[in-house]
Amino acid sequence: MDGAQDRKRILVVEDEDNIAVALDYLMTREGYAQQRIATGAGAIDLIRETRPDLVLLDVMLPEVSGYEICQNVRLDPTLAAVKILMMTARGSAMERRKGLAMGADGFISKPFELKALRAEVRRILAGEPAPLEADAARHA
Repeated sequence: MDGAQDRKRILVVEDEDNIAVALDYLMTREGYAQQRIATGAGAIDLIRETRPDLVLLDVMLPEVSGYEICQNVRLDPTLAAVKILMMTARGSAMERRKGLAMGADGFISKPFELKALRAEVRRILAGEPAPLEADAARHA
């Protein structure tokens, strides 16, 4: 089994450098191939071009919101295999429902614990369904 061929590709769409650096460190340490874009404007084109396995998508981005990006990805049938984990500092239940309703595969609130993020990334890449909201609230 060739490790380079089997590495999952992750695109980080995050405008805050300190968070992006932490995500870069964690994703690299976990063995994922990853790249980053800091604005929402070019994210859709980059997703179409690179077809990542997972997009770590900030909700609040300059120019184009994470919700708009998520919606555009879900409206494009050629991107159906791309998984999306939304991240936001506004982690209310309403924000979570909105993200999941727009087609996100998961939703995590910032600041997040690296252990929780790692588990969520693994869950999504494994194709496991999101925990029910009651379960998510219990584990928060």
